[in-house]
Amino acid sequence: MKKQVIEYAGVPVGIVIPDEDRLKFIAVKFHVHDLDEQRFRSPDEVRLAIHDLMTRRHPKPLHA
Repeated sequence: MKKQVIEYAGVPVGIVIPDEDRLKFIAVKFHVHDLDEQRFRSPDEVRLAIHDLMTRRHPKPLHA
């Protein structure tokens, strides 16, 4: 696998690059920097981690 761009909400937020038997995430946007250099099994796992991170940071209003 080559490097691959990872998007969140249609915006490129980082890339994954092969690193031994995993994919290393390289963040290019500040709001996902907490995940920078973490290793994942798949691009989908990266996207899920980004979604979880963003949901924790910006939870939906209770009365929306």
